[in-house]
Amino acid sequence: MMIKKMFLAILALGFVATSCSSDDDNTSSAPTNSDLVLNLAGLEALGNDFVYEGWIIVDGAPVSTGTFTSVTFPQTFSVNTSDLNSATTFVLSIEPAVDLDPAPAATKILAGDFLGASANVNSDGIVGDFSASTGTYILATPTDTDDTNEESGVWFLDNSSGTGMTGLDLPVLTEGWKYEGWAVLEGTPISTGTFTDPAAADENAATSMFKGDAGNGPGYPGEDYLQNAPTGMTFPTDLRGATIVISVEPSPDNSPMPFTLKPLAHMVPATAMTHTAISMGMGPVATISGSVTRN
Repeated sequence: MMIKKMFLAILALGFVATSCSSDDDNTSSAPTNSDLVLNLAGLEALGNDFVYEGWIIVDGAPVSTGTFTSVTFPQTFSVNTSDLNSATTFVLSIEPAVDLDPAPAATKILAGDFLGASANVNSDGIVGDFSASTGTYILATPTDTDDTNEESGVWFLDNSSGTGMTGLDLPVLTEGWKYEGWAVLEGTPISTGTFTDPAAADENAATSMFKGDAGNGPGYPGEDYLQNAPTGMTFPTDLRGATIVISVEPSPDNSPMPFTLKPLAHMVPATAMTHTAISMGMGPVATISGSVTRN
């Protein structure tokens, strides 16, 4: 496959940045430009603090094709013809809206190699391939000593063998991305915390405002919703009927809400038993894709 070649080209993004413009010696004429047309599906608006930026790889170096905030496509960009004709790969990154660094950010969301005039781009190779991902969780509240509210916590572990084991089978993410767990309660997503390793506690294990006072819980991602409930909610709660989600988030994150990529999700059955392994299913968005055409 061409994916290995694409990765080699993408690695160059972290080291070199190239301007879109060039000066021709002994001539005052402007360089000739051609159209680059993006037709992408599944992107979400990033808010005021971030933008999308396209890049083409020319002789191993990234050349910006321009930034955009609208996620309505197709969109057309004017790019130096020589650079565009020489490009081997297209990459899309998420960049700060005020960006003093001319190099691409680590958070790259789409990539694909040109075959002739077009490139099919997707998130599988540049973020992660979630096609084989699986998830298991339990309902429990291990961060307090009250055994009457066990349906108010969710932990991504598998205890079906009698011993707690990793509940999430997820690929290692590339730089610039993290996983985040969520419980969607009455339409409102409440984070369980971010993590990069499903076999370790999430990043807010010791600082969560929701957990109880008896400890940090097991060494896996998860959360107890026991205190300091958001406005309009009451904790402890009952997660039966809620939707449990694993999302993939940009780092730094563009929003306190879940990002577009949600590889795993599951509605907790109304009859779910606490301390019992529950399997997740595929989420609503496991990949983002599209096409890029040079004219």
